[in-house]
Amino acid sequence: MAERALFDRFLSCHICSETFRDPVSLSCNHSFCSNCLQEFWEKTGNKNCPICKRSSKEDPSINFSLKELADSFTEKLKGASTERGKEKKKEKEVVCEKHSEVPYWFCEDEQRAVCPVCEFSLHQSHKVVPIEQAVSELKEQLKSDLKSLQDKRNKHEQVAKTYDDVIQHSKKQVLSTERQIRAEFNKLHQFLREEEESRLAALREEEEQKRKTIMREMKRFEDQISSLSDSISAVEEELQKDNVSFLRSYEATQSRARGQRSLPDPQLVSGALIDVAKHLGNLSFRVWEKMKVKVKFSPVVLDPNTASGRLHLSDDLTNVRHGDKELQLPDNPERNTKYWNVFGSEGFSSGKHSWDVEVGDHPQWAVGLAKESVDRKRERYPTSESGIWCLLHRDGKYSNGVGDTLRVKKSLQRIRVQLDYDMGKVSFYDSEDMTLIYIHRDTFTEKLFPYFNVSPAGVAKTSDLKICQATFLFKKS
Repeated sequence: MAERALFDRFLSCHICSETFRDPVSLSCNHSFCSNCLQEFWEKTGNKNCPICKRSSKEDPSINFSLKELADSFTEKLKGASTERGKEKKKEKEVVCEKHSEVPYWFCEDEQRAVCPVCEFSLHQSHKVVPIEQAVSELKEQLKSDLKSLQDKRNKHEQVAKTYDDVIQHSKKQVLSTERQIRAEFNKLHQFLREEEESRLAALREEEEQKRKTIMREMKRFEDQISSLSDSISAVEEELQKDNVSFLRSYEATQSRARGQRSLPDPQLVSGALIDVAKHLGNLSFRVWEKMKVKVKFSPVVLDPNTASGRLHLSDDLTNVRHGDKELQLPDNPERNTKYWNVFGSEGFSSGKHSWDVEVGDHPQWAVGLAKESVDRKRERYPTSESGIWCLLHRDGKYSNGVGDTLRVKKSLQRIRVQLDYDMGKVSFYDSEDMTLIYIHRDTFTEKLFPYFNVSPAGVAKTSDLKICQATFLFKKS
């Protein structure tokens, strides 16, 4: 090691700090690599010694003794350092083979590392910084990019998880919906079966009544036929008697015969046949009319895909209440997650529409309409600016959603919501006497959906808000 240090000291060029290659000596006896000295002079524009700064008037001459010694030393170390050199090269990538140990620069104009010795004159007008500084800044940028990529991946993973939740929830929806469809059709089938049996029973009853009527008539005719037969036999016997006997019984026989003759001619009773028209005429329509009494129509059907996890809907999607348990639902785009809201399944973009909502003594609720693009994920108040036109009930008071308290004569049990889209009006009435509560006026530019917000019912008797068909005609105001 001492030997090598000694040779490194005396056989190294002061410009490139490496073992001499084609060494030349100046008149001041300082030696340098031939190429290193020429490049140095070209950069400085003079022929001064890089060490002592003396001017060299003569061209440098090759120092053959020093060259032979340097070549021998280089050859000696070459074998021993080949593997180590390879490993070192793997570990550290050099920019300049001549000046591998000097601190490199980073040229921001050309976006690359440069050697300050070899490329000094090429980058005098460029913006260069120490390579460590450049690497640090670039790594910070790359870390920022990495953070963005990680965030982007997390968002994709979250969406993928939501899709998985949607798939699992959809399976549950299919099973639940199939069960309810079957239940509803079983009710309809049961009704139709009962109606079928009822109408077949009515047919059989009519047939029995008609049969009894005909049998009574036939019995009466049989009695009359028997009586007539007896009279005919009596007359025939009278006609066979001798004269004296004939004259003796003639009058009685004739009186009996003439009494039978005065009887009215037999007539068939009308309506003896089955009244087929009564049983078959408009049969499907009459069954359908009767079925309408058994089924109900709701002007608004709640959309479970928009319901907050705290809201529980009835099987027929017409009742909603605030539940104690948070339902595990996918965070699909339609769902309300910030507030306890649910929307109707059908939106309106024209015309007049109305429906009733039974609220009873429920302490906290809001009903009205919301535009399709309303923000369902972040905080916003139910105002027209946020796209909601509603009537609110909180702490025993009624308000219009924009901070104005409304005066009502009595506690409202049933609310009429009316929309006149084309006239830009959302009206609220007391359904019991159609007293106007409030009118929102606005210009609607997109589809509006029925809107419901339901808080915990507490000790109130009414826990569900129930949607009902409006019983009155649309009232102009």
